[in-house]
Amino acid sequence: MRREMLAARDALSPEERRQKSAAIHAALAGIGEVASARLVMVYLHFRSEVETLPDLGDYLPPGCRIAAPRTMVAAKQLEIYRLTDPVRQLRPGYCGIPEPDPQLCRRVNPAELDVVLVPGSAFDRRGGRLGYGGGYYDRFLAAEAPQATRIGLAFAIQVTDQPLALQPHDQRLHYLVTEEGVLDCR
Repeated sequence: MRREMLAARDALSPEERRQKSAAIHAALAGIGEVASARLVMVYLHFRSEVETLPDLGDYLPPGCRIAAPRTMVAAKQLEIYRLTDPVRQLRPGYCGIPEPDPQLCRRVNPAELDVVLVPGSAFDRRGGRLGYGGGYYDRFLAAEAPQATRIGLAFAIQVTDQPLALQPHDQRLHYLVTEEGVLDCR
């Protein structure tokens, strides 16, 4: 399932991804928890993922702060840093994914996060999500940010009507947003 969904996502042209990402950002802005958020953790898109920065910031409420994860491979965890100037503060990290430079960013306590935007390879309509196999987001959401509203961003081609075969440690989403709109998974 993971390979199938990623292949379909990879087949989208860069222009299709940009257009669909813009529609996803607009739909995301309509979620109440996003509209009232003070601090949102944004994944930094890589390859064919739904795009996030810089455009997503235009859809967040005025005064909302943005944070992003840094992958700590040896510890198998995410560290979260506030971004104020992504162009200057990001550098390639784990697997070449952009991540905050800890020398240029302030670390954030995950308990402060109101919303966590979550990437993935495949999603179902009940909030099930397959990531990329490392479990970083599942561990982070369960142990460090259980209070945050969990929102998956995906292209509609990544969503299956069949429930995904999840493991006990897999964390469910509260919302899933595609270019077709918002799905409340609670």
